[in-house]
Amino acid sequence: MEPLNGSQRKHLRSQAHHLKPIVTIGTKGATKALFGSVDLALNDHELIKVKFGDFKESKKEISEEIAEATRSELIGLIGNIAIFFRRHPDPAKRKFIMPS
Repeated sequence: MEPLNGSQRKHLRSQAHHLKPIVTIGTKGATKALFGSVDLALNDHELIKVKFGDFKESKKEISEEIAEATRSELIGLIGNIAIFFRRHPDPAKRKFIMPS
């Protein structure tokens, strides 16, 4: 996936505004199970929010780990919530049309 530009990131942040967090990071932090949950959620939704219940002080580092492990893009961090996006590989199942 090619990197998103600023206007595409802004568009995705606006689309994520109404979404509820799908995955919550708990006491175990960044584990394989967490990466698996995020990966499944990205396959189903493309754009997701992840809430930091714990590890709030290292949310930036953990968010970057999640993005790398799931081959997704970190769209933004707002408070204790991270927004991730990964385009679905099947064009027929894509839910978001990206502006140029």
